[in-house]
Amino acid sequence: MDDKIRIVIDAMGGDRAPRVNVEGAVQAAQIYDYQLILVGDVKKIEKFLKLCDYPKDKISVMHASQKVDMGEAAAVSVRKKKDSSISVGLQMLKEKQADVFISAGNTGAVVAASTLKLRLLQTVERPGIALVVPTLKDPIVMIDVGANIDTKPLHLYQYAVMGSAYSHYILNKSKPSVGLLNIGEEESKGTDIIKEARTFIEKSGLNFIGNIEARDIYTGKCDVVVCDGFIGNVVLKVTEGFAHASTEMLKRELNRSLLPKIGAILSLPAYRAIRKKMDYREYGGAPLLGVDGAVIISHGSSNATAIRNAIRVAGEYVKNKVNFHIVEKLKMSESM
Repeated sequence: MDDKIRIVIDAMGGDRAPRVNVEGAVQAAQIYDYQLILVGDVKKIEKFLKLCDYPKDKISVMHASQKVDMGEAAAVSVRKKKDSSISVGLQMLKEKQADVFISAGNTGAVVAASTLKLRLLQTVERPGIALVVPTLKDPIVMIDVGANIDTKPLHLYQYAVMGSAYSHYILNKSKPSVGLLNIGEEESKGTDIIKEARTFIEKSGLNFIGNIEARDIYTGKCDVVVCDGFIGNVVLKVTEGFAHASTEMLKRELNRSLLPKIGAILSLPAYRAIRKKMDYREYGGAPLLGVDGAVIISHGSSNATAIRNAIRVAGEYVKNKVNFHIVEKLKMSESM
């Protein structure tokens, strides 16, 4: 019996689809022993596959006649585009024809379709996107970064549990520390929702260190940062914008005269190492935790390297039975 992990890739999702999705799948097929299924317009996918040398027994194509565009309303796209690459891929996951689904497409559509088709894990009320973030210490997990902006205290508590499970089984943190993102460390700070969520998390049995501030995220003060999807997405976009702006400012300063240029050349290896640590493409994708199935969401501007790494993350997620451990941790914490 063939027990290879079966990974479905939304070939039409992302700014540079389907080319980079195909190229990323080909790169992954040369490294990992997974069964990869590219879902989307067969003619467009095969056009790029023909340009690649790859193990034919590891990559197959499933046709989907529709595509969800980045700007489309999530609910409308799920309802009207039944044969989109997102819908077809998730249906395969639902029917156990695949073990995990990856998409760099419309995030809202992926979240909505995943929730509707797969439903949620036992006791989970809202899914959350868990992003691996580089810090001055080790990489950490931040959840949620965009799945749920209408958050209740119970949702934040469940994010803490799910993020802790992911940190333990994927990032190998034996007892992940958990921090609740707030405007101050004091218990009196924050909204009523944050205060109530803090009470829930304190009683959960998790390694909770209390409130943390935004400036603490990149120092690696805790292993899991818990926040609602609105705040998490703002943090993510501000970080991306600042990284781009600071890089451009540095380039401009280095080009002002000869001496800085010489220094830049000598420092090039260090710059490259830092850029690699900060590059989202190295982390591949963010799991949608809480849905009853393995779903990995990649950045819309993903290149082939990002897709390849998303496939790596997808394989690790299935191998480590993350959803099983999330359910177990929720049961354990709720019994305390």
